[in-house]
Amino acid sequence: MHKVEDLKIWEKAMKLTKEVYFLISELPPDEKYGLSSQIKRCSVSIPSNIAEGAGRNSTKEFKHFLSIANGSCYELLTQLILITELNLINKEKVKPVIDICIEIQKMNYSFQQKL
Repeated sequence: MHKVEDLKIWEKAMKLTKEVYFLISELPPDEKYGLSSQIKRCSVSIPSNIAEGAGRNSTKEFKHFLSIANGSCYELLTQLILITELNLINKEKVKPVIDICIEIQKMNYSFQQKL
């Protein structure tokens, strides 16, 4: 088991989730139950799965949950790109969040290799 609060990837994923919540507050109201809801769910899934994996009893289980978190990160990246392509939020506002997402993907891969 790992202490989740000591994991840099978890800290970065928590930051990402907060940034996503601030960002999507700018989406039009008609997206409240569409993209907005989906983006929130997958962003919360990233640190949640990292935490769940950290609490498991084996490295194999931890890697499994890191893999799920990575999938959620790719899902989030796709949705962030989509909101820019649909011109729902300015690309310059979304780019820093995309950058954090990509950084977490790299951290996740590296972390799994070290485990």
